[in-house]
Amino acid sequence: MNTKDIKAVYFIGAGGIGMSAIARYFISRGLVVAGYDKTPTELTRRLEKEGALLHYEENIEEIPHTCKKPESCLVVYTPAIPETHKELTYFREQGFEIQKRAQVLGTLTRQLRGLCVAGTHGKTTTSSMCAHIMHQSHLDCNAFLGGITKNYGTNYIVSPTSDYVVVEADEFDRSFHHLSPYMTVITSTDPDHLDIYGTKEAYLESFRHYTELIQPEGALIIHRGLEMKESLQPGVRRYDYSRDEGDFHAENIRIENGEITFDFVSPIECVKNIELGQPVPINIENGVAAMAMAQLAGCTANELRVGMMTFSGVDRRFDFKIKTPRMVFLSDYAHHPKEILQSATSLRQLYRDRHITAIFQPHLYTRTRDFYKDFASALSLLDEVYLTEIYPAREEPLPGVTSQLIYDELAPGVEKHLISKDDVLQLVKSRQFDVLVVLGAGDLDSQVPQITSILQHKYNVK
Repeated sequence: MNTKDIKAVYFIGAGGIGMSAIARYFISRGLVVAGYDKTPTELTRRLEKEGALLHYEENIEEIPHTCKKPESCLVVYTPAIPETHKELTYFREQGFEIQKRAQVLGTLTRQLRGLCVAGTHGKTTTSSMCAHIMHQSHLDCNAFLGGITKNYGTNYIVSPTSDYVVVEADEFDRSFHHLSPYMTVITSTDPDHLDIYGTKEAYLESFRHYTELIQPEGALIIHRGLEMKESLQPGVRRYDYSRDEGDFHAENIRIENGEITFDFVSPIECVKNIELGQPVPINIENGVAAMAMAQLAGCTANELRVGMMTFSGVDRRFDFKIKTPRMVFLSDYAHHPKEILQSATSLRQLYRDRHITAIFQPHLYTRTRDFYKDFASALSLLDEVYLTEIYPAREEPLPGVTSQLIYDELAPGVEKHLISKDDVLQLVKSRQFDVLVVLGAGDLDSQVPQITSILQHKYNVK
């Protein structure tokens, strides 16, 4: 289907964080946007306010008439939707053009200059940082992000003039193989999604193939020391980065009084006194990667400095809800062992002598089965851990795979508890906390507003 022939776009799984960003793009272009999702959420409610026609049951009769014309309606679906979904089956039987979300993003990276961020973890924050730097610079950008940025209250940025598009390149279901990056950052390649890939080797091979897709005049900015082999076309520039060494890195790091400042070392132009607007230790490394790509795209030293200083963070990524001398509460989307480790390490650096409690909801039975010892090792950096039942997402239960696996591996000395998600609010009401973090990518985050309210009342936070 030629893009100029599209009059309507129908989304199956419209409320996903990545799907909703693309829906917003088509709404901004004045097309009819409609779709299905399993349950209403804050994201779907916002889409409806912006003009999307959504419903929440598998029902062909609910599909708007405009979206029943194969010659002018594009259907976009998320891989999380089962193949037996009634509406997906209908569109296939009627001969509609059906694309995965990643295929749509791939088209955009061929029409515009794609600044993509891939990796097991760190990609949402890094891509959001890069998008913010670019958007407030003379270059501007479009962006499709995996989280709601606090600067814009959305996961989508649109520019009618810029030929840059910042994209979070998702390795799940090999989605990033549909992209054609102008430049890309690769933050990490710690094995994940083994229910899809099967083996660590297949996972690393997927990233190798991704590097083949970088456009010949483009660039790869890869974290130093990753266990993967890249395969670059002739003409692609290669740089490495990390917090402390590489072509791009940080020097003269100062962490004091809740603020983080450092000097950005670059083969293009070094920039002194970068101040993090979201002062979290892991954001030093994320910031180095984001600034590297923005600088290669043409952002000036002052634009880098202002962009980093004014970046406010991403919802659910080390997201402080209460931050007082008496009590700290935050939410973090971390759901892979390395992400948990980074979160725990950052908390230890920020709050060296305080009692840190985590409430962790494991995400996926397969991930728990594959990495329960690694989860326990990372969580053991904290003082106290509450484990809820596993959030299944797309999976069916696996025999013998429960949160007990992690519980049994926690280090001696860690206060540990198994708890139902339904009992979390009562726990928060009954306990005193010094530093509390809610961890995980499941639905426990839906209780964070209530937890915040309970703690604000308990500790007299206004």
